[in-house]
Order: sequence, then C-alpha cells, then structure tokens
Amino acid sequence: MKKLLSGIAVAAALVTGAAQAQDYPDQAITLVIPYGPGGASDLAGRALAESARKFIDQPITVMNKPGAGGMTGAGHVSKSDPDGYTLLLARVGMALTPAVNPQASVEWDAYTFLGALEATPMILAVKGDAPYDTVEDLIAAVKDSEGAMTYAASGATSIDGFTTQALLSDSDLDPLTAATLVPYKGGGALATALLGGHVDFLAISAGSLMPHIESGDMKPLMVFAPSRMDKLPDVPTADELGYEQAGQITGWSALYAPKGLSDEVVAKWDEILAQVATDETWLTLAERRGSISTVGEQDMPAYAKQQYELFNGLAKKFGYIE
Repeated sequence: MKKLLSGIAVAAALVTGAAQAQDYPDQAITLVIPYGPGGASDLAGRALAESARKFIDQPITVMNKPGAGGMTGAGHVSKSDPDGYTLLLARVGMALTPAVNPQASVEWDAYTFLGALEATPMILAVKGDAPYDTVEDLIAAVKDSEGAMTYAASGATSIDGFTTQALLSDSDLDPLTAATLVPYKGGGALATALLGGHVDFLAISAGSLMPHIESGDMKPLMVFAPSRMDKLPDVPTADELGYEQAGQITGWSALYAPKGLSDEVVAKWDEILAQVATDETWLTLAERRGSISTVGEQDMPAYAKQQYELFNGLAKKFGYIE
C-alpha cells in the first residue's frame, strides 16, 4: 500500500510540474548578473531584460550579485530551483574560472544552457603615435626587445591576460617571458596605463578602448572576435590573420539556468530568444555596447565546453596548472 501511495505521489508531482511548466511564466523572473552595476555584463543583462520583456507576460527583474570573479552569482543560480524563475547572465568567466582554478566553486557545466547572447570583442591596441601599424610590426618589436616590452592586463589567467599570451604563443614566442605583464585593476585603469605610456600595448575589451580609438589616442591592430567590428571594419580578426589560439578567444555573454530545467521551459526560452535575435532594441543596444549579437548562432553547450577546454589547455600549456 505504501508503494502504491508513493507511486501516486510521484505521478501527481510530475503532472503538477508539467502543468506549471506549460503555464510558465506565471510570476516575475530574476536575471542574476554576477558582476557589479555599470560593466559590460550589467549592460548586456539589462538590454536582454528590456528586449525579452516584450515577448513574455511577466517582468524580468535584474539582480547584481558580484563577488569571487563572478562565481558568487553563478553559484547562487546553479543552486536555485530549476523552475525558470532564476536565470544567469553568464560571461566567459563561467568557463574560464573553473578552467584555470581547480578549486573553483562552480563547474563550467553546472547549468542548463539556454543560449548564446553576444560576443564582446577584445582589441589589441597601441598608443596612437606608436610606430606599429600591424600586428606583425608589434610582434617583430616584441621579439627584438627580448622581454623588455610591457603589456597591461588584469591578471595572467584573466581573459585579457590570455589574449596577449595566446598571441605570443601563436607567434612562437614564450608567452610568459617574451613581454612583461603589468597588472592593473579594471578596464579604465588598463586603458589609462597605455595612454600614459606605462605599457607598450594591451588586448582588452572593446568597450574600454573605443572612445580612445575614436579620438585617435589609440591605434587598433587586431580584434579578438568571431567577425570584424562594424565600428572598425578595416581591423582584421585574430582568426583572419591565422592566429590559431588567439582566434578562439573573445568575450561573450549567454543565458544560463540551473541544471534540470524542464524541456517545456527550455522550449519557451528558445521561442523568446528567437524573437530577441531580430529585435531592434536588442540589436541597437548591442551595437551601442560594441558587441556582436550571437543569439541563435551558437550551440551553447558545445561552445561552453569548447571555451572551458581552450582555457584549461592554455593554463596547462603555459604552466599555470598541472
């Protein structure tokens, strides 16, 4: 009798869950941004909330939950109920951090992957009056300097550290000694370091550099992105120039949910994101941020795995982890 009652309870729960999924959403959705207000991830998350709200019958509330390089917010979402009401504005750090830190609190695959949102290009840049007009010019100077040239990055195993190190490695140079990393915190400080002549070059997010490029104070040599930027149509991508490792690196945003999300809720977000992909608000705000919309263009589970394996492989190759 107990087994029968247990079976009835399980069946009832399944029916109730299916019904709830079909009614989704019937309450507000929280979109967790795992970094602070005002940054690239915050802007992307708020743009998604503004656009997706047109295609859904409930409000989307944005919650900034920074800390631990994005892992605090990521952990909060990964541990939430898989009901579709707590989602994550995921960034490249969700793949990079566990790839380079075996003690990371959240694994790269601890989610349901709802879809890609955007690529956020990185730009290799020098001062506007620097004597380098191409990547080849810069690499030749790096070789001649025997380690004396410097670049700015927020850390050796941050994405803006890997951009330069991958480029050096692709150029048959030692990624750790061919040029000297000078650490700074935040895109503004990194840009200021180059403008002030404290470093020779950098490869960081486009959002931090475009105002200085547009003013002529900086010169872009290459972009780390899946395609050329509309605002820099004459600047080639790393992939175009044949840099194999560097060509796989870019910033990105995606939409994640807790693991175990129902197929019905996943299907609902497939519908929503298909509409976001052509939404004028989304596309206009992406262009304003200097981003490239990738909604509907990536197999997100496969891409997240590829990004994890890329950074894990680079970290091992460069000696950061065993």
